[in-house]
Amino acid sequence: MGKRILQVAAGSVAVGVVVLALKTAAWWVTGSVALLSDALESIINVFASGMALLAIHVAARPADPGHPYGHYKAEYLSAVLEGVLIIVAAITIIREAYFGFLDPQPPTAPLKGMLLNGAASVINAAWCMVLIRVGRAYRSPALVADGKHLFSDVLTSVGVLVGFALAHLTGWLALDPLVAGLVALNIIYMGYTMMRDSLGGLMDAAAPPEVVTRIRDLVSQYGTGALEAHDLRTRSAGRATFLDFHLVVPDGMTVQAAHDICNAIEAALHNEMPELIVSIHVEPEHEAKLHGLPVL
Repeated sequence: MGKRILQVAAGSVAVGVVVLALKTAAWWVTGSVALLSDALESIINVFASGMALLAIHVAARPADPGHPYGHYKAEYLSAVLEGVLIIVAAITIIREAYFGFLDPQPPTAPLKGMLLNGAASVINAAWCMVLIRVGRAYRSPALVADGKHLFSDVLTSVGVLVGFALAHLTGWLALDPLVAGLVALNIIYMGYTMMRDSLGGLMDAAAPPEVVTRIRDLVSQYGTGALEAHDLRTRSAGRATFLDFHLVVPDGMTVQAAHDICNAIEAALHNEMPELIVSIHVEPEHEAKLHGLPVL
């Protein structure tokens, strides 16, 4: 699984370089401020993809004495950095759009520029779907963030192409930098949402409600012989989810019997959620709580 994620992350860097070359060529032949802004964002894409690849490589490292819970959160750091870079790119685009609005220039070779930029957008659209699908399948925040980043780039390119075409057809040259500025505002919002979601992971946000519900169902179903489970807690860290809870057993139960129940619960959980890391604290009957999860 880790190898597959690394391969996709490396592919993002290669795709980013190809797209950057196409968009730079589109700006070079047209002189369009909007197409320049699109090329500037692609520079950020290449750098961000490289950071995602590095973060995924670090996150795949096994736990060690200095990091006993693993390195999973490296992917969240990458996603936060991507959000920051998106906002930086948007500010750069706004700057270029401002100067382009003050002194609008007619584009040269518009058709050639549109074809080059359009080809880059098609490549980005196809690849962002791959990234998001693989990232969600393997629970990789870095890949999902990279895919959403590319999706913002696709939206940017579409807006830029529409504005560029209208500016050429209507002769209203100011429309070219105006569209670039409007798209930059949308990019800022997408960067903000990406950072917000990733910071939740860094702050030990709980697993999604549907995951917690399924965990509770499995604990209740496979905890045969126990009396109750309570104080169930989860936290997400990249591809891994950490779970801990207290399991109440009858006072006269042997340590071996309690251990067997824990093994049965863990096996059921790992069967559905391989990346789940489970810690169970066994307690005697008098520690039961009325608000606990009854074991079927």
